Amino acid sequence: MSFWSDNDTTAVLPKRQFRWVMNMGGVPQWIVKKVNKPAFSVSEGKHVYLNHTFYYPGRVEYEKISVTLVDPAAPDATAIMWDILKKSGYRLPTSQTDLYTLNKQDGSTALGNVQITQIDGIGKVQERISLKNPWIAGVKFGELDYESDNLLDLTLEIRYDFVSIDAITDDTWKSAATVGALTSETTTGVNVTSEGDPLKDVRGE
Repeated sequence: MSFWSDNDTTAVLPKRQFRWVMNMGGVPQWIVKKVNKPAFSVSEGKHVYLNHTFYYPGRVEYEKISVTLVDPAAPDATAIMWDILKKSGYRLPTSQTDLYTLNKQDGSTALGNVQITQIDGIGKVQERISLKNPWIAGVKFGELDYESDNLLDLTLEIRYDFVSIDAITDDTWKSAATVGALTSETTTGVNVTSEGDPLKDVRGE
């Protein structure tokens, strides 16, 4: 019996690249074509002593994510992006007295909750990533070409402060299969966040 199987209820099922949905403000789920999951890097400081170099971790910085949308006539994805930009504080330079500018509060409110949810073959949630304080950092409205019959796409970049990750696992998932430090504990769901210890609840601390 293989643990990498669909035929055993106790088997470990891999996540699949095509099983996901994305929630993002007023953007319909079905026009979201592609997204890269969040990534982070850790800066470093170093100390040089004689012939040795010692490194120390610094700050965590999250990278922007890129989202590709199909642009239908209705709902018009271009119009949705333009509306989000205006609600973020952007004003056309038509008035000398209008001093409103882009700001983080309006930008995050306009974009709304941004979540990437991965599911299994029966639609059960496997993982949900929530972007905190997201705002649109850029939009490309696609390319027109007389020689192409492809669907028109647009691409947007989203900046955010940090993420939270909810990993929802099956009742029969054995934490020891993933974490060698644990033994036979069984968990029904582990809340994984970038702010704390994802295994604290599993260990019963």
